[in-house]
Amino acid sequence: MTRPPSYDPIPSPNIWEHPDTYEIENRGVDPDGLLWAAMRQVRDWAGADVLDIGCGSGYHLPYFARTARRVIGVEPHEPLTRAAQSRVRGLGLAEDLVDVRLGAAEALPVEDDSVDVAHARWSYFFGGGCEPGLAELQRVMRPGGVAFVIDNDASRSTFGEWFRAELPAYDPVGVERFWQRQGFTSTPVTMRWAFDTRADFESVVRIEFTPDHADRILAEHEGTGVDYAVFVRSKTY
Repeated sequence: MTRPPSYDPIPSPNIWEHPDTYEIENRGVDPDGLLWAAMRQVRDWAGADVLDIGCGSGYHLPYFARTARRVIGVEPHEPLTRAAQSRVRGLGLAEDLVDVRLGAAEALPVEDDSVDVAHARWSYFFGGGCEPGLAELQRVMRPGGVAFVIDNDASRSTFGEWFRAELPAYDPVGVERFWQRQGFTSTPVTMRWAFDTRADFESVVRIEFTPDHADRILAEHEGTGVDYAVFVRSKTY
Protein backbone atom coordinates (compact mmCIF):
# COMPACT_ATOMS: atom_id res chain seq x y z
CA MET A 1 0.00 0.00 0.00
CA THR A 2 1.56 3.28 -1.13
CA ARG A 3 1.81 6.04 1.44
CA PRO A 4 0.48 9.39 0.23
CA PRO A 5 2.59 12.55 0.42
CA SER A 6 2.48 14.70 3.59
CA TYR A 7 1.28 11.66 5.50
CA ASP A 8 1.20 12.21 9.27
CA PRO A 9 -2.06 10.77 10.61
CA ILE A 10 -3.61 11.95 13.86
CA PRO A 11 -4.23 8.86 16.04
CA SER A 12 -7.79 7.94 16.95
CA PRO A 13 -7.33 5.65 19.97
CA ASN A 14 -10.87 4.29 20.12
CA ILE A 15 -11.04 2.72 16.65
CA TRP A 16 -7.29 2.30 16.09
CA GLU A 17 -6.78 0.35 19.31
CA HIS A 18 -10.20 -1.33 19.62
CA PRO A 19 -11.58 -1.93 16.11
CA ASP A 20 -13.82 -4.84 17.15
CA THR A 21 -15.46 -2.80 19.91
CA TYR A 22 -15.79 0.18 17.59
CA GLU A 23 -17.69 -2.08 15.20
CA ILE A 24 -20.15 -2.72 18.04
CA GLU A 25 -20.36 1.04 18.56
CA ASN A 26 -21.11 1.65 14.89
CA ARG A 27 -23.96 -0.86 15.03
CA GLY A 28 -25.43 0.87 18.08
CA VAL A 29 -25.25 4.45 16.79
CA ASP A 30 -28.49 6.08 15.62
CA PRO A 31 -30.72 3.00 15.22
CA ASP A 32 -33.55 5.27 14.07
CA GLY A 33 -31.58 6.69 11.13
CA LEU A 34 -32.00 10.31 12.22
CA LEU A 35 -28.55 11.37 11.02
CA TRP A 36 -29.13 9.95 7.55
CA ALA A 37 -32.53 11.66 7.40
CA ALA A 38 -31.01 15.01 8.41
CA MET A 39 -28.41 14.67 5.68
CA ARG A 40 -31.00 13.83 3.05
CA GLN A 41 -32.96 16.92 3.98
CA VAL A 42 -29.98 18.90 2.71
CA ARG A 43 -28.71 16.72 -0.16
CA ASP A 44 -29.37 13.12 -1.17
CA TRP A 45 -26.45 11.13 -2.56
CA ALA A 46 -28.44 9.04 -5.04
CA GLY A 47 -26.47 9.06 -8.29
CA ALA A 48 -23.70 11.16 -6.71
CA ASP A 49 -19.95 10.76 -6.33
CA VAL A 50 -19.46 10.38 -2.57
CA LEU A 51 -16.32 10.82 -0.46
CA ASP A 52 -16.23 9.31 3.05
CA ILE A 53 -13.37 10.96 4.96
CA GLY A 54 -11.96 8.94 7.83
CA CYS A 55 -13.98 5.92 6.74
CA GLY A 56 -12.38 3.63 9.31
CA SER A 57 -13.15 0.00 8.62
CA GLY A 58 -15.63 1.06 5.95
CA TYR A 59 -18.79 0.66 7.99
CA HIS A 60 -20.74 3.37 6.11
CA LEU A 61 -19.44 2.66 2.61
CA PRO A 62 -22.03 -0.01 1.72
CA TYR A 63 -24.84 2.29 2.85
CA PHE A 64 -23.71 5.03 0.49
CA ALA A 65 -23.09 2.49 -2.27
CA ARG A 66 -26.75 1.42 -2.35
CA THR A 67 -27.66 4.52 -4.33
CA ALA A 68 -24.49 6.53 -5.07
CA ARG A 69 -22.83 6.52 -8.49
CA ARG A 70 -19.42 6.02 -6.89
CA VAL A 71 -18.01 6.00 -3.35
CA ILE A 72 -14.44 6.73 -2.30
CA GLY A 73 -13.37 5.99 1.27
CA VAL A 74 -10.24 7.66 2.63
CA GLU A 75 -8.67 6.41 5.86
CA PRO A 76 -5.27 7.36 7.40
CA HIS A 77 -4.67 4.18 9.44
CA GLU A 78 -3.34 1.36 7.27
CA PRO A 79 -4.90 -1.56 9.23
CA LEU A 80 -8.30 0.10 8.99
CA THR A 81 -7.79 0.85 5.31
CA ARG A 82 -7.15 -2.84 4.72
CA ALA A 83 -10.20 -3.75 6.80
CA ALA A 84 -12.37 -1.41 4.74
CA GLN A 85 -11.02 -2.89 1.52
CA SER A 86 -11.77 -6.39 2.84
CA ARG A 87 -15.30 -5.34 3.79
CA VAL A 88 -15.92 -4.00 0.30
CA ARG A 89 -14.55 -7.15 -1.36
CA GLY A 90 -16.50 -9.38 1.02
CA LEU A 91 -19.74 -7.70 -0.02
CA GLY A 92 -18.88 -8.10 -3.70
CA LEU A 93 -18.78 -4.35 -4.33
CA ALA A 94 -16.78 -3.57 -7.47
CA GLU A 95 -13.84 -1.15 -7.27
CA ASP A 96 -15.46 1.11 -9.84
CA LEU A 97 -18.35 1.49 -7.35
CA VAL A 98 -16.43 1.65 -4.04
CA ASP A 99 -12.73 2.48 -3.82
CA VAL A 100 -10.86 2.65 -0.49
CA ARG A 101 -7.67 4.71 -0.37
CA LEU A 102 -5.00 5.35 2.25
CA GLY A 103 -4.85 9.06 3.03
CA ALA A 104 -5.55 11.87 5.46
CA ALA A 105 -8.13 14.66 5.48
CA GLU A 106 -5.45 17.30 5.07
CA ALA A 107 -4.00 15.58 1.96
CA LEU A 108 -6.90 13.82 0.27
CA PRO A 109 -5.90 11.37 -2.50
CA VAL A 110 -8.79 12.65 -4.61
CA GLU A 111 -8.91 14.70 -7.80
CA ASP A 112 -9.95 18.35 -7.93
CA ASP A 113 -13.67 19.07 -8.43
CA SER A 114 -14.64 15.40 -8.29
CA VAL A 115 -16.96 15.05 -5.27
CA ASP A 116 -20.70 15.73 -5.01
CA VAL A 117 -21.21 14.67 -1.39
CA ALA A 118 -18.52 14.47 1.32
CA HIS A 119 -19.08 12.82 4.69
CA ALA A 120 -16.82 13.14 7.76
CA ARG A 121 -18.17 11.53 10.92
CA TRP A 122 -16.16 11.89 14.12
CA SER A 123 -13.01 11.65 12.05
CA TYR A 124 -10.97 14.85 11.82
CA PHE A 125 -13.18 17.91 11.96
CA PHE A 126 -13.67 19.21 15.49
CA GLY A 127 -13.08 22.95 15.14
CA GLY A 128 -9.95 25.08 15.17
CA GLY A 129 -6.98 23.18 13.76
CA CYS A 130 -8.86 21.44 10.96
CA GLU A 131 -8.33 24.23 8.45
CA PRO A 132 -6.02 22.10 6.24
CA GLY A 133 -8.81 19.53 5.88
CA LEU A 134 -11.33 22.22 5.06
CA ALA A 135 -8.98 23.59 2.40
CA GLU A 136 -8.87 20.13 0.87
CA LEU A 137 -12.65 20.01 0.82
CA GLN A 138 -12.64 23.29 -1.05
CA ARG A 139 -10.34 21.69 -3.62
CA VAL A 140 -12.19 18.42 -4.18
CA MET A 141 -15.84 19.52 -4.02
CA ARG A 142 -17.74 20.21 -7.24
CA PRO A 143 -19.74 23.43 -7.53
CA GLY A 144 -23.08 22.71 -5.88
CA GLY A 145 -21.66 19.79 -3.91
CA VAL A 146 -22.35 19.41 -0.19
CA ALA A 147 -19.96 18.45 2.60
CA PHE A 148 -21.34 16.97 5.83
CA VAL A 149 -19.41 17.05 9.11
CA ILE A 150 -21.09 15.05 11.87
CA ASP A 151 -19.82 15.90 15.33
CA ASN A 152 -20.81 15.91 19.00
CA ASP A 153 -23.12 18.61 20.33
CA ALA A 154 -21.57 18.90 23.77
CA SER A 155 -24.05 21.55 24.90
CA ARG A 156 -26.85 19.08 25.68
CA SER A 157 -27.95 15.44 26.21
CA THR A 158 -26.67 12.87 28.66
CA PHE A 159 -23.80 11.97 26.38
CA GLY A 160 -22.95 15.65 26.05
CA GLU A 161 -22.61 15.85 29.85
CA TRP A 162 -20.26 12.87 29.80
CA PHE A 163 -18.24 14.45 26.99
CA ARG A 164 -17.85 17.79 28.82
CA ALA A 165 -16.80 16.05 32.02
CA GLU A 166 -14.15 14.13 30.09
CA LEU A 167 -12.88 17.28 28.33
CA PRO A 168 -13.60 20.26 30.64
CA ALA A 169 -11.56 22.60 28.40
CA TYR A 170 -13.79 21.86 25.42
CA ASP A 171 -15.72 24.99 24.40
CA PRO A 172 -18.99 24.10 22.61
CA VAL A 173 -19.78 27.76 21.94
CA GLY A 174 -16.35 28.43 20.48
CA VAL A 175 -16.54 25.32 18.31
CA GLU A 176 -19.92 26.35 16.94
CA ARG A 177 -18.65 29.84 16.16
CA PHE A 178 -15.75 28.27 14.27
CA TRP A 179 -18.11 26.34 12.02
CA GLN A 180 -20.25 29.38 11.42
CA ARG A 181 -17.17 31.32 10.30
CA GLN A 182 -16.33 28.46 7.93
CA GLY A 183 -19.75 28.76 6.28
CA PHE A 184 -21.33 25.60 7.70
CA THR A 185 -24.94 25.30 8.82
CA SER A 186 -25.44 23.19 11.95
CA THR A 187 -28.56 21.08 12.32
CA PRO A 188 -29.09 19.74 15.87
CA VAL A 189 -30.15 16.10 16.07
CA THR A 190 -30.88 14.08 19.20
CA MET A 191 -30.19 10.47 18.35
CA ARG A 192 -29.28 7.63 20.65
CA TRP A 193 -26.89 4.82 21.33
CA ALA A 194 -28.75 1.50 21.62
CA PHE A 195 -26.94 -1.78 22.21
CA ASP A 196 -28.13 -5.37 22.43
CA THR A 197 -26.58 -6.05 25.82
CA ARG A 198 -25.24 -4.21 28.84
CA ALA A 199 -21.84 -5.79 28.14
CA ASP A 200 -21.76 -4.18 24.70
CA PHE A 201 -22.72 -0.80 26.16
CA GLU A 202 -20.03 -1.04 28.81
CA SER A 203 -17.35 -2.05 26.32
CA VAL A 204 -18.14 0.97 24.11
CA VAL A 205 -18.16 3.40 27.03
CA ARG A 206 -14.73 2.12 28.02
CA ILE A 207 -13.14 2.88 24.64
CA GLU A 208 -14.65 6.38 24.51
CA PHE A 209 -13.70 7.62 27.99
CA THR A 210 -10.80 7.36 30.41
CA PRO A 211 -11.02 4.44 32.86
CA ASP A 212 -11.99 6.54 35.90
CA HIS A 213 -14.64 8.50 34.00
CA ALA A 214 -16.01 5.32 32.40
CA ASP A 215 -16.30 3.75 35.86
CA ARG A 216 -18.32 6.76 37.09
CA ILE A 217 -20.58 6.68 34.05
CA LEU A 218 -21.30 2.98 34.37
CA ALA A 219 -21.91 3.22 38.11
CA GLU A 220 -24.48 5.99 37.63
CA HIS A 221 -26.13 5.06 34.32
CA GLU A 222 -28.26 1.94 33.91
CA GLY A 223 -29.45 0.21 30.78
CA THR A 224 -28.02 -0.45 27.34
CA GLY A 225 -28.14 2.98 25.70
CA VAL A 226 -28.17 6.73 26.10
CA ASP A 227 -29.54 9.89 24.50
CA TYR A 228 -26.88 11.55 22.36
CA ALA A 229 -26.93 15.06 20.87
CA VAL A 230 -25.18 15.61 17.55
CA PHE A 231 -24.69 18.37 15.02
CA VAL A 232 -25.09 17.52 11.35
CA ARG A 233 -23.07 20.32 9.79
CA SER A 234 -23.33 21.04 6.08
CA LYS A 235 -21.88 23.40 3.51
CA THR A 236 -22.75 23.85 -0.14
CA TYR A 237 -19.80 24.69 -2.41
